Amino acid sequence: MTDDTLIEIKDLHIDIKTDEGVLTAVRGVNLDIKKGETLGLVGESGCGKSLTSKAILGINNKNCSARGSIMFRMAGTSQPVDLLTLKPQGRDIRAIRGKHISMIFQEPMAAFSPMYTIGNQINECTRLHITPDKEQSKKITIEMMKKVGIANAEKRYNQYPHEFSGGMLQRSLIAMALVCKPELLIADEPTTALDVTIQAQILELMKQLQKEIGMSILYITHDLGTVAAMCDRVAVMYLGKVVEQTSVQNLFKNPLHPYTQGLIGSVHKLGGAKSERLFSIPGTVPLALNLPKGCTFYDRCSRHLEGKCSVCEPELMQVEPDHNVACALYGGN
Repeated sequence: MTDDTLIEIKDLHIDIKTDEGVLTAVRGVNLDIKKGETLGLVGESGCGKSLTSKAILGINNKNCSARGSIMFRMAGTSQPVDLLTLKPQGRDIRAIRGKHISMIFQEPMAAFSPMYTIGNQINECTRLHITPDKEQSKKITIEMMKKVGIANAEKRYNQYPHEFSGGMLQRSLIAMALVCKPELLIADEPTTALDVTIQAQILELMKQLQKEIGMSILYITHDLGTVAAMCDRVAVMYLGKVVEQTSVQNLFKNPLHPYTQGLIGSVHKLGGAKSERLFSIPGTVPLALNLPKGCTFYDRCSRHLEGKCSVCEPELMQVEPDHNVACALYGGN
C-alpha cells in the first residue's frame, strides 16, 4: 500500500447464504483509491457495486460474509487498518463510520427516520464525533446545511423529512455525510431519484465540497454521463468482478472489454440521428450461483472465442499503461 493510497481492497469476496445455497455476489475484487481522487464504480444492477461499498463500512446484511482485506489509512495514523477484521458492531468501526468514512445512500427518503427532525438526525453524527455540546453541535450542523445549499437552514433544522423535497433531502443527506469532514465519501447512486437539473446541482456541490475538504470519493453508478463529469478513474464491474479499470479519459476513448463497449454504446450521443437505435446488450446479468466455467459474460458477448472463453475465466491484467482488462481477446487466461 503506497503512501498516496487512502484505501486498498484486495481479493474481496462476499458470500450470501440463501435457501438455494451460497451465492458469491462479489468474486475477488481488487480496488484502490488515492487521496483526493474520485473512483467510479460502474455496472448494471446486481453486479455487486453496493455490496462492495457496504463491506467497507461493515453494514451488509447478516446473511453476508466477507473475506479478503480492506486496508484503510486513517488521518493521523502511520499504519493502515484492515476494516474486515473489525467487528461490525464494535467500537473501532463505529469510530470510523461517519467520521473517517461516510456514505450517501441511494434513496434519501429511506435514509432518514420520519420520527425525528432533519437537524436532530444530522446532529447525531456531530455530537458523536465532534462535540457533545448541544449548542455547538447545532451551530456546526446548521453551518453545514447552509454550505450544501439548504435555504433558511435555521427553520429547516426543526422540520421533518416529509416536509423536504427530494432535492433538499439529498442535500441533507450530503450534509450528514460531510459534517465531520471524512477522508472518504461513498456515494451510492446519489442522484438516481432526482431530476436532471437537481442532479447537476448535486454533482457540482459534491465536487466543490471535495476540493474544500480534500476527501476521496467512491462514486457508484450505472450512469456513464455522471461518470464523465465526476470521476478520475473508473472500474467496470460485471457479476461481482472488475472487468476493466482505467482513467475516465481512456474508458471513453478506448474501451476494451466487450461489456464496457456495450455500456458506452447504449448511451445516446448528442447530434445523433433521431432514427438511430441505441445499442442493447442481449440477455441479463445471471445469478451468481453455481456459475459455469469460463467467462461469465460469454453468453451475452458477440465477440467470444469458442473453446477459450467458455473454458477459463480471464483474470484482470494490464494490456497498456494504466489500463487493466479481464478478457481473452487481449491475452487473458
